[in-house]
Amino acid sequence: MTKEKARKPRSHLATQIRISYIVLLLPSVVFMCYAFYNMWHINERNNKMISSVVAASEISLKFKEDFDNETYLLVVGNVTPENSTLKSELAKARQLVTGLKGYTNTEDNLQRLLYAEKYLNNLDTYVTQITENLGYENKYESNKLIWENDVQIVTSLFQETINEYIYYENRQIQTTQAENNKLFMNIVEISAGLMAFGLISMIVVSYVGPKWITRPIEEQVKEEQKRLRKSEFDLLQSQINPHFLYNTLDAIIWSAEAGNQKQVVSMVGNLSDFFRLSLNKGKESVTIREELQHVRSYLEIQQIRYQDILKFEIDVPEDLFEYMIPKLSVQPIVENALYHGIKNKRGGGSIKVYGEEKKEYLSLVVEDEGKGMDEEHLRKVRRALREHTPESGVVYGLYNVNERIRLNYGEGYGIHIESILDRGTRVELRLPKSKKQTEIVEK
Repeated sequence: MTKEKARKPRSHLATQIRISYIVLLLPSVVFMCYAFYNMWHINERNNKMISSVVAASEISLKFKEDFDNETYLLVVGNVTPENSTLKSELAKARQLVTGLKGYTNTEDNLQRLLYAEKYLNNLDTYVTQITENLGYENKYESNKLIWENDVQIVTSLFQETINEYIYYENRQIQTTQAENNKLFMNIVEISAGLMAFGLISMIVVSYVGPKWITRPIEEQVKEEQKRLRKSEFDLLQSQINPHFLYNTLDAIIWSAEAGNQKQVVSMVGNLSDFFRLSLNKGKESVTIREELQHVRSYLEIQQIRYQDILKFEIDVPEDLFEYMIPKLSVQPIVENALYHGIKNKRGGGSIKVYGEEKKEYLSLVVEDEGKGMDEEHLRKVRRALREHTPESGVVYGLYNVNERIRLNYGEGYGIHIESILDRGTRVELRLPKSKKQTEIVEK
């Protein structure tokens, strides 16, 4: 009987602990699902609207000018109906307008696209009339009137409608950005509430629960702290700077409004590559080739924003491309070089990324011609990297990269930094020579 009584309290206590875990974890799980769903939903909306603006810009840029000119050439006889591109231009415009219907989600813009289709149908009718009139010798004046009074007016209406579509799609993008900001504030508030709830729950459990429960926990704390420390640095890899995203989207909007189609396509492509390489299917390590591609996407985006002050060069031998490196090791260093070096120096400067294979390790260097650091600041940075204790005023990105390299590969690897005030900074990453597992197995 005594053994059964002893088991019952322990079983009851274990049940209470499990219920407490569920109660503590449930709000966090619900909040994470809510946050991830909303962020995914907003991201999908942004992608659709940006795609619609880019597609609409293709039509708006040259359609009227090209169509009016080609119609005039047909009227005056410089182009035969068989050699005219009017039908193909109309078909291409119809295809783009049909595609825009799948992007927009507002009734007003859908109505504008219907008007655009009607204008294209009218233009098709006018082209047919002109072609038929070419078979008669006395129809030149009639064709000229069709071109002047019908074709040019309808192409103007078509262009105006597409421009209105682009304008209101951009308004939708701005609205979505405002919603994203609001969502971010909601996440902050809910996080604070969950932290307060968790703190109060922990205090209650610590005073109400039996003290012997804490003894085995204390024995595990030291080991868990090591794992937690590594997890924190792993978590840093998945963080996306919202300011960088907002500024890039703003630059895309400005380029789209200015009609700079090539720049919009380039920035959207680089932004897509940047986030794809940041996530990298959850892998902790990537090849140097992939890391440099990630750096190049980031710098090409920033060069459009800071084209007056930023130049860059990436010169790493292809022999190093298949070596492995912790994900997001070089890009934070480049970002520090831009924001703490180039932007703080009058007239800007250049950033160079290069590397070489040493006897004992791989060397990747990020060198900038920025503001640099005085000796006192440089001592603080080196002490923080050496003692693994980031100090106030020390660039935190360097510390994070150094710690991740050290935790993954040991104390012999990490960051070495040199800097001269008003001349620039040189940051060297020392890494072990490790390649993909498939190559190791084959050897």
